[in-house]
Amino acid sequence: MSTTISKDQIWTSELNDRDEVQDGFDRSKTIRFYDTTLRDGEQSVGVCFTPEEKIAIGNKIDELGVGRIESGFPRVSPEDTKAVEGLLASSYRSKIWGFARCVQADIDAHIELGTEAILIEISTSESKMKAYGFTREKVLEKVAGSVKHAKANGIKRVNFFAVDSTRSDLEFLKKVYLTAIEAGADEISVVDTIGACAPEAVEYLIREVKSWVGDVPVHWHGHNDFGLATAAAVAAVRGGADWIQGTINGMGERAGNADICEVALALQLLYNVPVEMDLSKAREVSKLVQQAGGYTVDGWKPVVGEYLYTRESGAVASQFHTPEAIEPYSADIVAAERKIVLGKKSGLDSVRIKSEELGLNVPKEKYAEILAEVKQKATAAQRLMTDEEFKSVVAAAL
Repeated sequence: MSTTISKDQIWTSELNDRDEVQDGFDRSKTIRFYDTTLRDGEQSVGVCFTPEEKIAIGNKIDELGVGRIESGFPRVSPEDTKAVEGLLASSYRSKIWGFARCVQADIDAHIELGTEAILIEISTSESKMKAYGFTREKVLEKVAGSVKHAKANGIKRVNFFAVDSTRSDLEFLKKVYLTAIEAGADEISVVDTIGACAPEAVEYLIREVKSWVGDVPVHWHGHNDFGLATAAAVAAVRGGADWIQGTINGMGERAGNADICEVALALQLLYNVPVEMDLSKAREVSKLVQQAGGYTVDGWKPVVGEYLYTRESGAVASQFHTPEAIEPYSADIVAAERKIVLGKKSGLDSVRIKSEELGLNVPKEKYAEILAEVKQKATAAQRLMTDEEFKSVVAAAL
């Protein structure tokens, strides 16, 4: 599911239309999203969702139209088991997936709960295998055994997830993926576990992996350690990835995961790539996740930031009547409210627009006097002025 976005709602650069920007994408397929907010996102330091919160968040993610929601890791705690049970019992359009290591007990926990699709992980880079005390032979043995066990015991679909794929020896990585597929894996994930891969390298790796696995669906899972998670996800799509994994608000360990809403916005509006997501629901789910997680995103964060369509600057307020002059895409796409606020940086047009908004009849000759008072009070308080405070300033001036 996705919203219909008309071209007259998009005001990006014509340079984006150049062949070197647009070439390479397969627009015959719709890019889909696998949300891991409830598992990888919850690994953000200090975040702990209750089972009830996970189900409520799942409801909102489902409304986004996201194809898959990762329910979590039931062996972590009784609360996680309860959350997985609740998510499986929900009547979502999104498919509920489980998470497991290449450990039989992890897989059995999902089998007991009735999970029908799981992502199974193991590390494939030398540094991580060494940290766990794994040999290459042991990894291959675990991959084959785990996938076979899942498929033989009621799991209908398995995604094999190679941890730290981007720092793995490519010949070994190829052998691991092919071993997983031979054992019955239906899909595979290419994973930038510590966000160590440049976008250009991501595109190269995805193309390589696609050449190994043929028609098997390929997922990209990236992190944001260099602030390039969205760019890397776009590069993965250009390389041929079918699914993008990520979280709401880009939550996750260290610098977080790719933000699926940012990726969907960029793919649609900059690269004309069809996506499965209703961006008009993004801000709702973002707020719920922030509330449940006990944190607040920056007001200027793409897609969901509180102040994306809020204008304080007087110079910008003078252009407020022409959205395309000051914004790259319509607020309607993300169901945001456009508004003027008053503060230190306001101008005469800010006073006019705010007065009209509040139904105040203010003579034009009074604008300068009111503006001076607004600036003085806002600067002294080091914050924006409330509507009620503005009404008092106007009343005093009149």
